[in-house]
Amino acid sequence: MRPTVLCFSGLDPSGGAGLQADIEAIGAVGSHAAIACTALTIQDSQRVYGFETVSPTLLDAQARAVLNDLSVKAIKSGMIGSTENIDALENILKENPKIPYVLDPVLVANSGGSLGDPATLISAFKKLIPLATLITPNTVELRALAGEQDIETAVHILFKHGARAVLVKGAHEHEAHRIRHWLYVRGNDGQAECITQSIWQRIDAEFHGSGCTLASNIAGRLAQGHSLNEAVSRAELWLHRTLLKADEPHVDGQKIPRRF
Repeated sequence: MRPTVLCFSGLDPSGGAGLQADIEAIGAVGSHAAIACTALTIQDSQRVYGFETVSPTLLDAQARAVLNDLSVKAIKSGMIGSTENIDALENILKENPKIPYVLDPVLVANSGGSLGDPATLISAFKKLIPLATLITPNTVELRALAGEQDIETAVHILFKHGARAVLVKGAHEHEAHRIRHWLYVRGNDGQAECITQSIWQRIDAEFHGSGCTLASNIAGRLAQGHSLNEAVSRAELWLHRTLLKADEPHVDGQKIPRRF
């Protein structure tokens, strides 16, 4: 069977982000996506209107059903929705420490819609940081998690919290013609070390689900045994292609990455 990635993510009815983005991004690289649904949201391709989380008991039962049935080679989380669900995920991760885990610390939707109380989630997310093989924050999420505006200082704070590798996504920075991503890993001295900086031509558009798409594709590659550096670099290139070909539900609105 194809390598399985267990995703903890919410349902986006529009299919642009959340669990459908996970399924498509993981499937596109040849892995199999299994889903533990964390929440049901009310959203379209442009905006989040509301959500309701599943209970931690139900979330735990979903995940254990998958883990008992399939050979899970990677775990990825996106929207978790509540501190109780973060606790449930933490327990699963601690019981399966050898499985690579990609943490996409989703605090708000790209449209700005709420996906949980940010202050509460930031505090709870810190439990997951030392358990993650890779954390994939954009610069807004990075600054919120670290409580620090300077990017490099914020990264070092995450490493003080136990991070092993951090991919910083720079699309929210005000660089007119380019986007930069930085991959940091823990060096021999225990400090954050930037091992790659990738530069991409900025596409003049906003995208719905690009963060989910990238994190899940990386997880799908880790499940296949790719090294972290290789998984990240190949997933970034693949993501850029999905954005160039993205679907456009509305003129001047957010586009949906075309993952197939």
